[in-house]
Amino acid sequence: MKLLPHSLLDELAAKAALSPRARAHHNVHAGPEDPVQRFVVYALGGSYFRPHCHRERDELALVVRGHFDVLTFDDEGRVRERFRVGEGTADFAYETPRNTWHTLLPAPGGGAFFEVKQGPYDPATSTAFAAWAPAEGDDAVADYLTWLRSAQPGERL
Repeated sequence: MKLLPHSLLDELAAKAALSPRARAHHNVHAGPEDPVQRFVVYALGGSYFRPHCHRERDELALVVRGHFDVLTFDDEGRVRERFRVGEGTADFAYETPRNTWHTLLPAPGGGAFFEVKQGPYDPATSTAFAAWAPAEGDDAVADYLTWLRSAQPGERL
């Protein structure tokens, strides 16, 4: 039996505060070869999840602390949909179909989600990053994040 204590979220928040990416994760699965990948991610308010898609897998995320804005995009980077998921909203989870460009924006106070997706994990095929969005660490990320925070369906930077 594996138990995930509430204190794990506080530990991950502390690790995220020390991380250049402003996030930390904890794997529940044993390793990359597992057929089901399960992990908890804690992200601070300024964490940047570069828009991406998963070509071969759907993903399911349950928000366990705070809330996140989830944005989906078309192939050119135009916002298709925007949802708020988690505390204080009507929804506690979201499922992203394969081949859907998406990103997450953590609440200003940060938040955590539990994610489940098919394995095994293969870094070569796991994630495709959008060419129209800046890479992590790029100087353009701050401006892109500012735009994302208010971007609405139909808009493109």
